[in-house]
Amino acid sequence: METTNKSALVTGANKGIGLEAARQLAQQGFTFWLGSRDRVRGEAAVEELAADGDVRLVDLDVTDADSVQAAAERVAEETGALDVLVNNAGAAVADGEGRPSTVTLDTVQRTFDVNLFGTLRVTQAFLPLVRRASAGRIVNVSSTLGSLTTVASAGNPFGQLPFFAYPASKTVLNALTAWLAVELRDTPIKVNSVCPGSNSTDMNPDPDAQHPGEGAKVVVRAATLAADGPTGSFFDTNGAVAW
Repeated sequence: METTNKSALVTGANKGIGLEAARQLAQQGFTFWLGSRDRVRGEAAVEELAADGDVRLVDLDVTDADSVQAAAERVAEETGALDVLVNNAGAAVADGEGRPSTVTLDTVQRTFDVNLFGTLRVTQAFLPLVRRASAGRIVNVSSTLGSLTTVASAGNPFGQLPFFAYPASKTVLNALTAWLAVELRDTPIKVNSVCPGSNSTDMNPDPDAQHPGEGAKVVVRAATLAADGPTGSFFDTNGAVAW
């Protein structure tokens, strides 16, 4: 994908995988919009990435319709079109999380507010700008935890984890990916879900997790797919992930 004069926006980009995806896309020559709901952290991230390219902070809280609309209007005013939209902002609510029999409905709602409704809100607001690009790319940062094939398998590696809200939100996020890809199949736009693997971030205390710069690579791969690349797919660094 030719990157000259192209623009990209990543939500939740002030830290973790989002920050590293921002770094890698800016280094490839994208005019980069760093979406952050925390202005102080956002400004610090922009300063950190200043040497990597044209990185611009945009206030963006995916759970706030006014914030999302204002961000879309600003991007439209300054760049006119958006070549890449990465829906990276995510939440894992520990309080009240659990198996389906015990998880609280409040926890499910709070998780879905960010991981599904927030992503849908952002996608709807920015899709007109993605349509203006010559070959737009929409990337939804998902997780193998959301794979129904994996969770229903006899050897499910996640079967002992006391989670429901977070993986379920990623399952429905994958549904959004598939349905949006169908809607846009007669356009040059490609829509895909990616799993960045286990990364050392605020949401993942695993000491053996990889640096988020590694997880960001699959995000950037999906963001820069060539014209013959896939759409309506789900993959990680090793290839296809089963729905």
